[in-house]
Amino acid sequence: MGHELAVVAAVVLGVAVQLVALKWVRVGQREHYLPGRIGIFFALWYRASFVNQALLVIGFILLIGSFARNLGTVAHLVIAAAMVACVLAMPVGLGFRGRTSKLALTARLKRLLVVVGLIDAALTFVGWLLGFPLAFALLGGYLAPAVVELALVLTRPLEDRLMQRYVDDASERLRRVRPRVVGITGSFGKTTTKNYLATLLEGSVRAVASPASFNNRGGLARAINERLVPGTEVFIAEMGTFGPGEIAALCAWIPPQIAVITALGPVHLERFGSEASILRAKLEITEQASVVIINIDYPRLALAAKALAGSANPRRIIKVSAITLDADVTVKPNEEGELLVYLAGSKLGKIDAGEIAPTNLACAIAAALECGVTPQALQDRLGHVTSPANRLVTAVVPESGIEVLDDTYNSNPAGARRALAALERRGGEAATKFVVTPGMVELGKRQYPENYSLGKAVGLVADQLIIVGKTNRAALVGGAAEAQAETPQSRLDAIVTVRDRASAIAHVKRYSKAGDVVLYENDLPDHYP
Repeated sequence: MGHELAVVAAVVLGVAVQLVALKWVRVGQREHYLPGRIGIFFALWYRASFVNQALLVIGFILLIGSFARNLGTVAHLVIAAAMVACVLAMPVGLGFRGRTSKLALTARLKRLLVVVGLIDAALTFVGWLLGFPLAFALLGGYLAPAVVELALVLTRPLEDRLMQRYVDDASERLRRVRPRVVGITGSFGKTTTKNYLATLLEGSVRAVASPASFNNRGGLARAINERLVPGTEVFIAEMGTFGPGEIAALCAWIPPQIAVITALGPVHLERFGSEASILRAKLEITEQASVVIINIDYPRLALAAKALAGSANPRRIIKVSAITLDADVTVKPNEEGELLVYLAGSKLGKIDAGEIAPTNLACAIAAALECGVTPQALQDRLGHVTSPANRLVTAVVPESGIEVLDDTYNSNPAGARRALAALERRGGEAATKFVVTPGMVELGKRQYPENYSLGKAVGLVADQLIIVGKTNRAALVGGAAEAQAETPQSRLDAIVTVRDRASAIAHVKRYSKAGDVVLYENDLPDHYP
């Protein structure tokens, strides 16, 4: 092989191996560009598959071979070509484009790609200085997850500065419009409560709510800049958090007069480490609020309500519940499939329960009253309250006659239990009941036991459990198998494992009939194995 051809081939191979970074850039985008997440997903993908572990070892051996000086040019290029093929395949299952979410070429992503390219170029330049340019280029491809992680760290300060311009615009708009701000947080139920509240305010108060799950700095700034208009009386801000201090930072420029805490659970426990840390992060929303609405059905939140009431900072505490009438607002299910609404123990009205979350509705009612909605107007609006999309929404597919329970968004242990209870109420005696789920994630040390419990609970309600992906497969199979083998009342006939949600849907279509019921519980994006 001529020298010029060898150089061209080496350059092509060196560039090609860098393409693997696109896989991990997409993971970074799906994880909100947060540094530290790439390593977690690297571990997930390589723990989940022996094939990926084997490719990792083979790639390492080839990489070592690329540094050998006593091999000829042809041998080096053969090793490099094999290395490129190996690295581009790693990890098997994680695609470049994605099925559930495509790589969105936003301005931020383009800046990230530029930095990734500069890191790879610098690494190759160092290799050139040391006499191993091709080997160092291959090293950059092999270490693509680490390269993308480094790029996320390096670009974070720039992205924060660029975002500050939009935050400043939003702060100025809030100052000019001067709406009353209702801040809503909680381990789950934030979006549902926000939508319930927006519905209850209609006709009484001019309100704007942050759309969908726009609950971080960028999303809330965009919601304010695009939607907050003069004359708006109430702005409903859903506030999420992935770590301590994030809600406090949001409240610094979107100070809520009314703070709502919907629930407390192990959601994002992986990030926080303990429920005590989660509670402290959620309580940041109360610091500037004059009114705090809190769900006391969770013991930690009940204790927090007492502590807030006795603190030096004067706040009015409004307690809500789905259990006790001692709360200020109670929304309590009865045996007739209704939700009874009580204000300070006195009955206000009732509505069909449907799939309405009682404590989320109680939070929304308390907030609506604080925003000036009268009890009579509340009664008139209660019948308009519905579940948000993908949160335990029920529909019958016309062409098949199959009833679908869609609970695909942000599954958590409490929500999963409620969804299974809804499934149990559905269908006749001849109905086959399916549960399609990849399980629950970001639960830290509780992830395996919570998914094991979910599998066991499914075994008492469903005829078929279809497990999507590998992330929680072992836990779900274990729990379901225990229910199947040891629980006399178990009706579970089949435990099916599939690669992705499309395969699960195909299975349901193949084995279901009119009158059957299928619960879709959670839907992980495809950057999970």
